[in-house]
Amino acid sequence: MDFPERFSNLPAYAFPRLRALLDHHTPGGDVVHMTIGEPKHAFPAWVTDVIAENAAGFNQYPNNDGTPELCGAISDWIHRRYGVTADPEAQIMALNGTREGLYNAAMALCPEQKNGQKPVVLIPNPFYQVYMVATISVGAEPVFVPATAATGHLPDYENLPEDVLNRTAVAYICSPANPQGAVASRAYWTRLIQLAEQYDFRIFADECYSEIYRDAAPVGALTVAQELGADPERVVLFNSLSKRSNLPGLRSGLIVGGPETIKRVKQLRAYSGAPLPGPLQAAAARVWADEAHVAENRALYQEKYKIADEVFDGLNGYMAPEAGFFLWLPVENGEQAALKLWKETGVRVLPGAYLAQGATGQNPGETYIRVALVAPAEDTREALSTLRGCLY
Repeated sequence: MDFPERFSNLPAYAFPRLRALLDHHTPGGDVVHMTIGEPKHAFPAWVTDVIAENAAGFNQYPNNDGTPELCGAISDWIHRRYGVTADPEAQIMALNGTREGLYNAAMALCPEQKNGQKPVVLIPNPFYQVYMVATISVGAEPVFVPATAATGHLPDYENLPEDVLNRTAVAYICSPANPQGAVASRAYWTRLIQLAEQYDFRIFADECYSEIYRDAAPVGALTVAQELGADPERVVLFNSLSKRSNLPGLRSGLIVGGPETIKRVKQLRAYSGAPLPGPLQAAAARVWADEAHVAENRALYQEKYKIADEVFDGLNGYMAPEAGFFLWLPVENGEQAALKLWKETGVRVLPGAYLAQGATGQNPGETYIRVALVAPAEDTREALSTLRGCLY
C-alpha cells in the first residue's frame, strides 16, 4: 500500500521527541512540567454554568460558521481590542481552536501557482509546527526565515531575495512570538503589510498570545492594516480563548479577514471542518464579552515575569519576554541542557531545536530551551531557581 511522499520527511512532533529524549531516564527530583504551553490558571467559574444552561444544544448539530451570538461577541471584541469593525457575518468565522484555522486557511487560500511558479509560504524560524505541515499539504515551498536575536526575534522578510518574494503567497507571523516573547511593533507591521501589498501575498497573523503582556497591549496587524488602507483581504487574523482565558479545552478560536477570504474558508469548513458544539459556542460568546478575568489572568503572568527577571538577574543572554508566557533561555546545547536538568532535578523543559528547522544549516533553536511559565507563582520561582542552579 502506498502512502503520500509529501509527509515522509516530517520530523517527529516536539513532544514525542521530548519523551524519547527524557522518559527512559529517572528524574532527579519531583517532576515539574515546564514544557507545554497549557495554561493552568483558573478559567471563569461561570463557564460551566453557561454550558449546563445550554446543554440541550448537544442534541443538535452546531452552527458550522459560529452562532450569531458568538460571531457578534467576537466582532465586539475585535472592535474593543483593535479598533477595527468586522462584519460578524461576512468577515468572521468561529474556529475549533486556532490550529484548525491556521491549517485550513492555507488549504483554502494558498494558490497552486504564484506568478506561474510553485508558491512560497514564509515561516518564522522557530515556529508553531502547524505552519509547516499546512504548507506541505498545499504543495507550496516552505521558506524558513530565522527569527533570532540579530533580527529582534522576529523574521526579516524584507530582505529576502526578490525571486522568493515574487513567489510568496502567504507569510505566517506570530506576535507575540512563540517561543521568544517578542512583539511586532507598529513599524514592523507597517513594513510587512507594505511588503505584502508590493508583492501581493497574504499575511496570516497568529496573535494567540496578544492578551498576555508586561506593559502596553501589543499592536495588532488588523489595526495597522486599517491605518494603512491596505487591501481588506491582505491580513488574516487568528486568535483564541486558550491563552487569553485559560480555556484550551474549550477549543474556541477565531479567524477574521476580508469578505472573500472568509467566504472561501467557510466553503472549505462546510465540507471538511469540525465546528464547535453549540453549548460551547454559548460559553465562548460570554467569555469573549468579558474582560475582567483577562486582566486578572494577565496580572498573574506579570508577577511571574518579575520572578523570572529576579531569578535570572545578571545572567548573560537572558532576554526578558515582552509578552506571552515562555522564557527562551540560552544554553550551549538545548537537548543536553534539557536532559541534564531532567536527570538532576526533575524539571522538564523543551529543547529549542524541536521548535525550529535547520533549513539554512544551523538550527536557530539549537542553543535555547523553552520554559513555560504556567505553574503558580511560587512553584515557578522554585523551579526557575532550580533550573538556574543546575544549568548556569
